Amino acid sequence: MDYLQHQFERFFVDNGATEWWLTGLKNTLCITLIALIIGVILGFVVAIIRSTYEQTGKLKVLNLITKIYLSIIRGTPSMVQLLIFNFIIFASIALDEIVVGGIAFGINSGAYVAEIVRSGIMSIDKGQTEAGRSLGLDAGQTLKLIIMPQAFKNVLPALINEMIVLLKETAIIGYIGTTDITKASTLVQSRTYSAFVPLISAAIFYWVLVSILTYFMGKLERRMRRSDR
Repeated sequence: MDYLQHQFERFFVDNGATEWWLTGLKNTLCITLIALIIGVILGFVVAIIRSTYEQTGKLKVLNLITKIYLSIIRGTPSMVQLLIFNFIIFASIALDEIVVGGIAFGINSGAYVAEIVRSGIMSIDKGQTEAGRSLGLDAGQTLKLIIMPQAFKNVLPALINEMIVLLKETAIIGYIGTTDITKASTLVQSRTYSAFVPLISAAIFYWVLVSILTYFMGKLERRMRRSDR
């Protein structure tokens, strides 16, 4: 018992370990939340622009901009994007690394959310749009009231998976000097000269966070299914 207590204090209390773990957990959650908000909003906007162009041929210039955005973001590593945002785009601005990370990951996630949502919108039968028009709804009202609710239900599992991926991707934020869960584990490792417990602990932290997110998203999905019935 004394041995276990000693080991616990060694890896989670001594030499500032408690502060590192708590700071890492807080920063991971903050970055994920910021990125999630940006990614969802940006993704839905891009998806609407892309689907509108594909269905009507309108918004040609905006569609071209979104295609360039998608090509660049999906064609380059997220770590490189993070470094570009921190050391180039925001290099001359006194912006907290957590905000920089949230913006970088949010813009990255937005590209994938956009394609997920666009596929959901395009999967809705055109008869739904015609039905909305026959009821006197304009294009915007039809999209908002008829198409998007159905598309959201169709792509919810894929969106949940993207949220999980986003949470785990924040593990590279340490490259710009911010303490997250992964960085906390390496700091503890450097003080204790032991890799097993810190890295396994970091993995457990991520697993618990992902499990909690999956649980609540699963409840949301089941509730939406019940509302269909």
